Amino acid sequence: MSKSELERLASELENHLGDPHDPASRMPFERILDHDEREEYPYAFVNLLQRWGVHEYNIPEAQGGRAGDVETGFNLLRLIARRDPTTATALIITSLAFLPAWIAGTDEQKQYLVDAMKQGSRYAWGLSERNHGSDVLSNEMRAERVDGGYLLTGEKWLIGNARVADGLTVFARTKESGGPAGYSILLLEKRRTPAGAVEELPNERLHGLRALDMSGIRVDGVFVPEANRLGAEGAGLEIALQTSQVARTLIGSIALSAVDTALRVTLDFTEHRVIFGRTVSDIPYSRRQLAECFADLMVADAVSLGAVRSLQLVPEQASVWSSVAKYLVPTTLERTMSQLNIVLGARFYLRGLPHYGIHQKMLRDLLVANFADGNTVVNLKNLALQLDALLAAAVEPPAAAAADAEERVRTLYGLDTPLPLYRPWDQELYSRGRDDALLAAPASLAALRRLAEEAKGDERDRLTRAADTAGDLLGRARGLRSRCLALRAELGRDYGQSAELFDLAKEYCLLHAVAACVHTHVHSAEALEDPLPSGALLLLQLERLRRHWYPHEAVTDSAVVDEVMDVLRRLYWENRLFSHRPFPLAERTGPGPADG
Repeated sequence: MSKSELERLASELENHLGDPHDPASRMPFERILDHDEREEYPYAFVNLLQRWGVHEYNIPEAQGGRAGDVETGFNLLRLIARRDPTTATALIITSLAFLPAWIAGTDEQKQYLVDAMKQGSRYAWGLSERNHGSDVLSNEMRAERVDGGYLLTGEKWLIGNARVADGLTVFARTKESGGPAGYSILLLEKRRTPAGAVEELPNERLHGLRALDMSGIRVDGVFVPEANRLGAEGAGLEIALQTSQVARTLIGSIALSAVDTALRVTLDFTEHRVIFGRTVSDIPYSRRQLAECFADLMVADAVSLGAVRSLQLVPEQASVWSSVAKYLVPTTLERTMSQLNIVLGARFYLRGLPHYGIHQKMLRDLLVANFADGNTVVNLKNLALQLDALLAAAVEPPAAAAADAEERVRTLYGLDTPLPLYRPWDQELYSRGRDDALLAAPASLAALRRLAEEAKGDERDRLTRAADTAGDLLGRARGLRSRCLALRAELGRDYGQSAELFDLAKEYCLLHAVAACVHTHVHSAEALEDPLPSGALLLLQLERLRRHWYPHEAVTDSAVVDEVMDVLRRLYWENRLFSHRPFPLAERTGPGPADG
């Protein structure tokens, strides 16, 4: 979908849903908080969005959907999640439940599920089990072969949508010995089983996403026809891992949106609250806090931009891009949210203030992005297993690989560059040392220096300092590789499970993020809308990443912070999304911060 088409579609959805601060809008914060308080599944909001057709942007065009582009669905989810992460999560779950069919199903199976989804059916993704967590190769639910199909026995637990879903795609053991080829994916249609055959487990109360259905199912010998197996028997693990790559990328929309709303309501306070003779936004310390939070959000936005688009352009690298995004976006934005709490002060803690009450919900809901569909440890382990090859390629890239990566990042980070049709079955489980973000970083850094030379005045200075900072940080890849080699030599067979290796994987994520920020600035510069791009913002983004290594050293000054605050204020007062895609948001028609 072209940039202009995506902007038009986003505007249509925003205008349809209206200002969330307005109680008369279709998805107002007032009703969202009421659902959350009563822990009541948001049927009305899910149905509203299904009627609008949002789910059709997550199902393939070949079967009557509108999805040829993962980025479209991702951005629509952001606009939903900025109002209610719970409703967005409920929609994501149905989309993920369909993915095994998209990846490995027959045309008939895809069409059947698409038709059901378009008619309003909900589905759940039955992967996790009570006693096994992320260790999916220990899963016990079994599917015993019988004439015409399978008898499904076992329990799935902590499954989103389990009780409200019409069906589940289930990861089940089809070989007694288990192992990588011992699992398959089956479609369990609850409505087509005898009454009582599918026992729905009690809903689990949650800290965040309180209105979400989070429960499970238990079955004992329920028949599933062979026609309901998605993909080949024994292919379940690969299909599940490919599905998880998409889940890890999409779930970042929850964290981005939570912080967008939290930053927006914090600005509602700081732009209007006068103390000591000036607005809170104009107090130097508060101003820096706000600018830093904005920079964090834009770092996460750049990482997500590349990760989402990588699913279509470089699906063979999905294991790296999805894991980096799944680790870095939530952990970065949890810190950002804590910083916003300080600026907003007591208002974030008061549940009765109608205007600011949503901040507390976003604070709680954001946390799901950290552990759902692969927690921090799982994603760091995935990167740790590939770290030697990734760093070897980053430090000494083969000339052809680097040239290819340089060409691809123009599309990966070019907001107005079309993507090829999404082919989820092309996603691979290991990248073989390829990460275009790092491979192409030297070329984009050189391009940034050329932009600095062409710039004038303060912008020239900001871009030059940004290039110097990025160069210093990206240069750490060589030292990181040396530390990996030394750790392997020291620990031998224990290297792969060592805590130290996980720390090195964290550093790799930061290097990827540095590269993402540079790529986005360089390759989206012409497509960005005023007040972006901004050399000051890029410099502050890099400083925020640099502080992971140098927590007490700044590369910015108050003048840079003032420039970033000007960018943030422009987007805020023009009512646009805090993103490299600053979509216009619904007109503000509800009561202002002074009213609550």
